[in-house]
Amino acid sequence: MARQEPPFTIGVEEEYLLVDRDSYELARAPDQMMQDCLAELGDQVSPEFLQCQIEIGTKVCAGVADAREDLRRLRAGVSKHAANYNLAPIAASCHPFADWKDQHHVDKDRYNDLRRDLAGVVRRMLICGMHVHVGLPDPDTRIDVMNQLSYFLPHLLALSSSSPFWQGEDTGLASYRLTVFDNLPRTGLPPHLTGWSEYERSVQALVDIGVIEDSSKIWWDLRPSSRFPTLEARICDVQPRLEHTLSLAALIQALTRMLWRLKQQNQRWRTYDNFLISENRWRAQRYGTTAGLIDFGLGEIIPFDQLLDEMFELTAEDADALGSTAEIEAAREMLTHGTSSDRQRAVYVNSVEAEKPVNEALKDVVRHLIEEYHADL
Repeated sequence: MARQEPPFTIGVEEEYLLVDRDSYELARAPDQMMQDCLAELGDQVSPEFLQCQIEIGTKVCAGVADAREDLRRLRAGVSKHAANYNLAPIAASCHPFADWKDQHHVDKDRYNDLRRDLAGVVRRMLICGMHVHVGLPDPDTRIDVMNQLSYFLPHLLALSSSSPFWQGEDTGLASYRLTVFDNLPRTGLPPHLTGWSEYERSVQALVDIGVIEDSSKIWWDLRPSSRFPTLEARICDVQPRLEHTLSLAALIQALTRMLWRLKQQNQRWRTYDNFLISENRWRAQRYGTTAGLIDFGLGEIIPFDQLLDEMFELTAEDADALGSTAEIEAAREMLTHGTSSDRQRAVYVNSVEAEKPVNEALKDVVRHLIEEYHADL
């Protein structure tokens, strides 16, 4: 008898940066602004590590339609209360010209501990990401799907890339965020595990030694959530556009269901060593969607538009079952018009070609990010 299908619920967490609407520089979230957000949005909004950051999280959503409604409400709420202090949120993984040395962390025990334990590495964490949770109640299924879903993490990173600039310079990378985040311990691709019991033993070994308090200090690109019965994809850069967030969330949800479905048919996606997947991860980090990724079965570099078509084909049945076909197919628009990194670079180049000074061109990029944040609200 076939097992009961998991709920495949989704939840989305996003981190935003706050900027001054006049100077476009990063700005600290005023205490009263945070109180205003909390009064309206409750525990779905919280401060992040740095004073210029704010984090939101949707409720448990049955699908992308519910997620759209909740995410729009959260984004709009943050924007409304920020505007009262002449601030605006942007949803990009790096600010185009801010200097991390000028930023300060939030004075809370959790963040003070991070500052103490991770020293100079955590001070550079002027980055934002997005996390997508997919409901998988059975722990062993969570690990089994994690082992297989890792293959697709570079594809998701490439499509989501939104951090080409760092401290006023074009880094040449589509996702500079990962070069910062990867300096933390317990990051990167998850290891291949035999099951939930091996995962628990590994975590407990570090807890018993006193290195970490719990599994929340494991920051892999994909992990079993420390708080919920979900698999949590953490690879993506945060998206300026709400609809692009939903496309990525829908794709992650559909890929998860596809891998579960294969298991019901006594099939599975081939697992590759992290050494090979890491090569695609680097290509995604460096080039985004512009240079293709390696198909290890074919032994060739495949253009990203072909890879996206293949993912659509693989997940067509699942997207239909989950009611997310439109959102997944909308990912084509991210290729047609470029990822956020591509769009940011285009704004910068156009401004420089219009003979604007570099600092003004970078401000134009921030202005563009503010506009994109509000485009789908």
